[in-house]
Amino acid sequence: MSGDSAGRRCDGEVMTAGRLAAELGLALVGADVPLSRVAPLHAADASCLSFLVDRRYRPRLADTRAGAVILRQADADAAPCTVLVADNPELAFAKAAAMLHPRPRPPAGVHPTAVVDDSASIDPTASIGPLCVLEAGVRVAAGVEIGPHCSIGAGTSIGAETRLVAKVTICAGAVIGARVLLHPGSVIGREGFGFARDGERWVRIPQVGGVRLGDDVEIGANSTVDRGAIEDTIIADGVKIDNLVQIGHNVSIGENTAMAACSGISGSTRIGARCTVAGAVGMAGHLHIADDVHFTGMAMVTRSQSEAGVYSSGIPAMPNAEWRRTIGRLRRLESLQQRVQQLERALAEPETGGAQPPAD
Repeated sequence: MSGDSAGRRCDGEVMTAGRLAAELGLALVGADVPLSRVAPLHAADASCLSFLVDRRYRPRLADTRAGAVILRQADADAAPCTVLVADNPELAFAKAAAMLHPRPRPPAGVHPTAVVDDSASIDPTASIGPLCVLEAGVRVAAGVEIGPHCSIGAGTSIGAETRLVAKVTICAGAVIGARVLLHPGSVIGREGFGFARDGERWVRIPQVGGVRLGDDVEIGANSTVDRGAIEDTIIADGVKIDNLVQIGHNVSIGENTAMAACSGISGSTRIGARCTVAGAVGMAGHLHIADDVHFTGMAMVTRSQSEAGVYSSGIPAMPNAEWRRTIGRLRRLESLQQRVQQLERALAEPETGGAQPPAD
């Protein structure tokens, strides 16, 4: 990057390490260098801001060509460049990256190809993209961005500064909070998976509840949140849901819980606040999960958990030969248990010399 363009962002504004430090409340050690983008330690040049969190990458710090690095005080002496000292370098880097790479906002107004019902209420500062459909009674607050090909069902309410990236479907009557981010292909408020038996046939149970997303919620690409059968499905403030996640009807997720990709939550399960659900976790229905519970990857959750802590299930990957031996041992556990019980009974019986005790 040339010297003329160093430190100049895509919006033309110059950013420096000193300005970042001042706005983020960080200590600046070294020159107030111009910065234009972020990069990892090993790939950064003089125009880049990088960061160090994991001590395993500390050897790369000495060789970095970054213009500035965000790190803890304990690592500052090893840096060959300007340093921004932070107690939480990852958080500081996230905020700095947003300042260096501001997202361009689309113009306010309704695209000519959008189909908007006359009864819809749209704030003049909102942006409605190409080929969107907004049905009767939709309410769109200030600063909302609805990207191309989105479908908004009748009576839906969308809070301020919420963003629908593209091809998002929100079914009728959903309530979406402020500053929500819905990624492409996400579906909010589809009818839940509810059926009753009629002999050999299944009869659909009408799903008359709704969906409520709190403020600052994020829903990943191709994830679904089903509407409630009778009560609402509730996703509380600050919840973060990754791609390809299924949230069943009547589920409730507490504030600031995070859920990784390919997880599935069955209907009417209640998850507390500040929980984490790693990838490919499956939860049965009608469970109650306490606050601050953390499930590791591929856990199969079949029981409620009333105490905070870390919970796991499943067997990590291993060489196939070892796996086959392990499975062989697992299959013999039942017969082994029976043999142990027989031995325990034999040891508990009095010495009779093999003769049966006399009858009363």
